[in-house]
Amino acid sequence: MDALTASETSVRRNYSLGARRAAVSIVALWHVGFDLVATIGSWEFYRFPWLSGLAWLLYTAIGVVAAIALLTERPLRFGVWPYAVGTLAVSAIVVAACQPGDVVNAADWAWGSVGWLAMILFWPRPTWLRDLSVFLLANVVVTLVGLALAGGFDPLSLSKFLVVSVGAISLQAGASAGGHALDLAARWAVENSNRTARADADRKAADQVHADRLARYAEVRSAVAPVLNLLAEGADPADPDVRHESAVGAARLRRLIAETDDAPDPLLHTLRACAFDVERRGVVVLFLTAGTVPPLPLDVRRALTEAPIEGMARARRQARVTLVATPREVIVSVLTDAPSLPVAGGLRADGVATRVETENGGTQLWIESRWTAQ
Repeated sequence: MDALTASETSVRRNYSLGARRAAVSIVALWHVGFDLVATIGSWEFYRFPWLSGLAWLLYTAIGVVAAIALLTERPLRFGVWPYAVGTLAVSAIVVAACQPGDVVNAADWAWGSVGWLAMILFWPRPTWLRDLSVFLLANVVVTLVGLALAGGFDPLSLSKFLVVSVGAISLQAGASAGGHALDLAARWAVENSNRTARADADRKAADQVHADRLARYAEVRSAVAPVLNLLAEGADPADPDVRHESAVGAARLRRLIAETDDAPDPLLHTLRACAFDVERRGVVVLFLTAGTVPPLPLDVRRALTEAPIEGMARARRQARVTLVATPREVIVSVLTDAPSLPVAGGLRADGVATRVETENGGTQLWIESRWTAQ
């Protein structure tokens, strides 16, 4: 799940970075391919050519700072608006450099170009649409003032200004909106994918919980079914054999309960829990341990404890339990006065072997389960 989320976040970041790179490329190509050509081509027609050159350099400096901040996702050092005001100043400087008749003509390249620079200045701001609209409106006011001072308020000049302004603003606002729409679509896709992944993970978790409950039910049933079947068939609860079977069932249930406990040593915890139940029946249990039990899978722990727990449960008066552990071997042995261990086979696990022998003329039962690392 975490890996999937990281991958989706990376996809979204790549889409966002691609849109930002496209915006910076548009500004750079426009400034070199149009603004520089217009500046050089109209150089001899300016009233103050050096002002136009200065404006082009100022535009370039602001553009470089804005592009670096946008691509590296770092905030501008002095905030956005000081740079935006400097960009408006570029438009005013070029107007001042032009002859009165060249305002809003090819020589006056800045009034239609500063909107591109404003696009990347305001790009990362949550209020980019409002800020860009305010900037473009301010640029229109600056240009109209320059046009008025140049005496260009005739219908032809105003019509040309209106047509070009609408076209430039539509392109600049549209490009900015398209880039932000791409970023928004990527974010929505990631959020939908995350929701789907979370729902799938929740479903899998619910399925696993259900499967675990079914497995637990089957384990509980296997532990108590033999005793319940005996009682259902009319067996006498006072019969020693029935009581022993009941003790075995209780020990198995205790083991299942102990397996769900959070203990630092699950194997030792399970054996002690079962020994405690045996002691409650009046059986004297001597518990000896040596070494530290290494981490063992659940199936190995069950195979190790299956026969020893049954031996303890069938004890009549006393039992000795010994647990010896090394990093590569664990031995669980029980010496008990149980008469027999009728259940053959039992649980199996890789590396676990169980032996059952009688001692002292058949009066005691010795059980050993040994796990050896493979």
